[in-house]
Amino acid sequence: MSKASSSSKSTNTAKKQKPPTTTEPALLELFKDEIKDIYWAEKHLVKTLPKMQKSATSQELAGAIGEHLEVTKTQVARLDQVFEHLGMKAQAKKCEAMEGLAIEGASIIENTEDGSSTRDAGIILASQKIEHYEIATYGALAQLATVLGLEEVAELLKTTLTEEKETDENLSTIAASINYEAATEEGEA
Repeated sequence: MSKASSSSKSTNTAKKQKPPTTTEPALLELFKDEIKDIYWAEKHLVKTLPKMQKSATSQELAGAIGEHLEVTKTQVARLDQVFEHLGMKAQAKKCEAMEGLAIEGASIIENTEDGSSTRDAGIILASQKIEHYEIATYGALAQLATVLGLEEVAELLKTTLTEEKETDENLSTIAASINYEAATEEGEA
């Protein structure tokens, strides 16, 4: 019985499954469409992050945003590699979700006092919403790539997923002090 249990466990893990022998064209098209979507999102972030960095008061936060800008540029280049593996020309499709998150971030900056810890807390909040969107997207895309038998593509996407998780953790660490400063700042007003 123990042998049967361990056997059924190994067949249920996604990592041990072989890719299908025939690829469902609709699933592959969905995958390609979502790659175009995240490509637009990353390229849009390359334009958005400098504005967020400039608006940050905390040097630590500004530095983290600057570092993530460089990582994001690398991620765009990595997506170019994904397109190559797929035999496609790199093409962006407007990502409504990222556009909305970027607009929300700009609104937070506009509606908070320049030079305040409250603004920094808002920038972190907006940034983490973006990171969580990217984590969800890259996680799903990496899993789809694996199912589609696109292992090299899956590895590229997993690399980006790891970077996004690291950025989110870094923002959480910075938020621990910034949010306290913002709470104190509000109490003094």
